[in-house]
Amino acid sequence: MFSCNTSTSGHSVFLLTGFPGLEAAHHWVSIPVNLICVVSILGNSIILFLIRTDTALHEPMYLFLSMLAASDLGLCASTFPTMVRLFWLGARELPFDLCAAQMFFIHAFTYVESGVLLAMAFDRFIAIRDPLHYATILTHSTMAKVGVAILVRAVLLNLPGPILLRRLLFPPISVLSHCYCLHCDLVGLACSDTQINSLVGLISILLSLGLDSSLIMLSYALILRTVLGIASPAERLKALNTCVSHLCIVLIFYLPKLGLSVLHRVEKHSYPALAVLMANLHFLVPPFMNPIVYCIKSKQIRQGLLKRFQQKRIDVP
Repeated sequence: MFSCNTSTSGHSVFLLTGFPGLEAAHHWVSIPVNLICVVSILGNSIILFLIRTDTALHEPMYLFLSMLAASDLGLCASTFPTMVRLFWLGARELPFDLCAAQMFFIHAFTYVESGVLLAMAFDRFIAIRDPLHYATILTHSTMAKVGVAILVRAVLLNLPGPILLRRLLFPPISVLSHCYCLHCDLVGLACSDTQINSLVGLISILLSLGLDSSLIMLSYALILRTVLGIASPAERLKALNTCVSHLCIVLIFYLPKLGLSVLHRVEKHSYPALAVLMANLHFLVPPFMNPIVYCIKSKQIRQGLLKRFQQKRIDVP
């Protein structure tokens, strides 16, 4: 629709896309989106507050969970404003600089979450393989170093993206495929050569999501091997039960990505609304479901919540 004949660098305007064919119902779409936003922010904030204030939760597993909640809040802050703005106000325009900044933070927090999930997988492996030395291996100092390493990796892998985008030429107005800015979407709209951008994006994904998912599968293979070596069936079940919450969150994080990737290659143009729905679920579901999964499966988190509610009831009278 918009020609590359008048393309510019760094001064383009991008138009966000909601659900094709459902533009008149975007106000109704905004209701579940806003509800998911509120629940995600509240749930992850409560998890962070409980872990920070309850000394019983200052264990490696829960400290990793606090990192996961923090990355979920960062992902919410990166995606929700433009989604709510589009569905509620009908505002589609986004300048280049703001779009590039949103792209950086979305991918950075996604890579942080992936790195934390990998760290949690090895945490479960160490807890099952060597429980006697668990506390001495995963000290608070080690946890801090792991957290910093995950954050630095996410920043370094995503920093070239916005910088390299500035060398590309875009039409004055470009229509995005989603209601937020993603690297692959922006590169696909460029009028100039994008080989370097595509290569950098591929390397970034392989060194983050690709590497993390492979190592998570390796860690669970080692966990399964360790569990099968336990003689008692009851002890086997107990060991596997400690991994259920993490395994659920891994599936919630990676399955929408896999579904979206398949949909983009098979039926994206036949069912554009479905492609947009999958893309939104790709970022909406993990921050929404992670606190719910851990509240349901973790006895310590539930006890921390009950303790807070009981304390409030005592303070009110």
